[in-house]
Amino acid sequence: MTTPPGHKGTVLAPLQSPKLRQAVFLDRDGTVNEEVHYLSQPEQLVLLPTVAETIALLNRHQIAVVVVTNQAGVARGYFPEQRLEPIHQRLQILLGEHQARVDGIYYCPHHPSAGLGHYKAYCDCRKPMPGMLTRAAQELGLDLTQSLMIGDRESDLQAGAAAGCLTALVRTGYGHETSVAIDHNRVRGIGTFDSVGDAVEAWLGLNKH
Repeated sequence: MTTPPGHKGTVLAPLQSPKLRQAVFLDRDGTVNEEVHYLSQPEQLVLLPTVAETIALLNRHQIAVVVVTNQAGVARGYFPEQRLEPIHQRLQILLGEHQARVDGIYYCPHHPSAGLGHYKAYCDCRKPMPGMLTRAAQELGLDLTQSLMIGDRESDLQAGAAAGCLTALVRTGYGHETSVAIDHNRVRGIGTFDSVGDAVEAWLGLNKH
């Protein structure tokens, strides 16, 4: 898989077993944390209710949790790419307060038209392309066909479907607007839910059958 210039993923924990695992992929802004227009400071990151508890549940089930996020603010020059590291450190700290953690955080810093310099690029990592998910699967040993992508935008669900995952829309962030306009035939959706917790509960229920 070709890695576009500037594309980076932070792998936060190696697998202990070669067996492929299920995963839940989560969009970041509007899904894991409150939507902030071009969030650029660590202190702006505030977890949405029940997200940490849901991630802790997945941790206990040994289901990988991976954040995949478009970061066009980097591409547009609104803040430097280096700012993402402390933002994601804060995310892990907040989760850790609830005995929760994510296994990896992957981001796309590109934009095909509004990007500046080498960030102006057509890439396979910017959702709705599935590159972040497929890279995570390769690096973390994940079974995409047994995994779930949760997000608040149609591009999140399109990326999940393109990677072979089931998908779920949440009404947080831009989810209300998305639920009106979404083409459900393109996203392999299991439904629209009020929260990440509700989506994961429904998906875990499907896995029991």
